[in-house]
Amino acid sequence: MATAKSASYDYLIKLLLIGDSGVGKSCLLLRFSDDSFTPSFITTIGIDFKIRTIELDGKRIKLQIWDTAGQERFRTITTAYYRGAMGILLVYDVTDERSFSNVRNWFSNIEQHASEGVNKILIGNKSDMEEKRVISTKQGQELANELGIRFMETSAKANIGVEEAFFDLARDIKKRLIDTQQQAQQTRQREEVKLDTGHTTKTNNSGGCC
Repeated sequence: MATAKSASYDYLIKLLLIGDSGVGKSCLLLRFSDDSFTPSFITTIGIDFKIRTIELDGKRIKLQIWDTAGQERFRTITTAYYRGAMGILLVYDVTDERSFSNVRNWFSNIEQHASEGVNKILIGNKSDMEEKRVISTKQGQELANELGIRFMETSAKANIGVEEAFFDLARDIKKRLIDTQQQAQQTRQREEVKLDTGHTTKTNNSGGCC
């Protein structure tokens, strides 16, 4: 357990893993947070989450990663978690055509329930299972282009692309947060200038006439 001092961070980022049941969301989470993999099938009941603090461009970023259940009966539970998410990993299984077909449905849920401007990445998981692959890398990239989001293939089992997927998404979010902060600061400065100008004008006008 980290001490209070070592637990300090510059940014707290909440990420959400969504997609059909069985695509490997829990395995991706376990690989990224604990660098481990279990071959046994994990079914998440409701919501689970892990925390990992990473170093990114000289900043300490605490990632709070939520793993949602993919089953339809839990869909109402997960919708509330969209709103607080700053980044979403939309996962499908490259060996399961149905999970790929359902990506558009999941994306519609994001558009409906998530905050505006949330960062997204499409993940084609189980890329190590080439002999069982039914969705090509090209198909995944084309769908991501259509949706206007990042794309990456991963393998939680072989530890391929997992770190890169989470780090790339975190980097995009950090950039957005910095840009938003800078825009807010510039807006405040412009308003302060206007207030100062207005005050100066009023003072000059109230100086009396000869």
